[in-house]
Amino acid sequence: GFKAGVKDYKLTYYTPDYKTKDTDILAAFRVTPQPGVPPEEAGAAVAAESSTGTWTTVWTDGLTSLDRYKGRCYHIESVVGEENQYIAYVAYPLDLFEEGSVTNMFTSIVGNVFGFKALRALRLEDLRIPTAYSKTFQGPPHGIQVERDKLNKYGRPLLGCTIKPKLGLSAKNY
Repeated sequence: GFKAGVKDYKLTYYTPDYKTKDTDILAAFRVTPQPGVPPEEAGAAVAAESSTGTWTTVWTDGLTSLDRYKGRCYHIESVVGEENQYIAYVAYPLDLFEEGSVTNMFTSIVGNVFGFKALRALRLEDLRIPTAYSKTFQGPPHGIQVERDKLNKYGRPLLGCTIKPKLGLSAKNY
């Protein structure tokens, strides 16, 4: 079974009283916990592993205010009609991310959590990026239309980062 590192993630990263801010990046994850893992622990584990959480005590923990940088699972709801599936809502403070870097943001939020042992399945369902943060993204040097014309791709996002999972799924199956 799953066992958190030093202490249960929900003790630090599950914060149902948290009021989201206009400056928070908000993510909605569909989570399927492993048997025996409560949904609050699964949501908190996603918030932890995609922000400041680690499986062991780190000597630098006392040097930085974890509260300022941590992701917070602030709400969990059951997915109607699906057994043992939940939507975990996670808020991330902007201070956690590098300005102007879509790659940094996506690597942090979805780059390390999809193989996490507390979860049988995980899917990013929705993401809200605050306007103040999205304005720091420069975009392509020749403009988006030139890039779309070169790629012949229209009506969808274009991302230049590693998409996870990068192993195990063929293009046909994915």
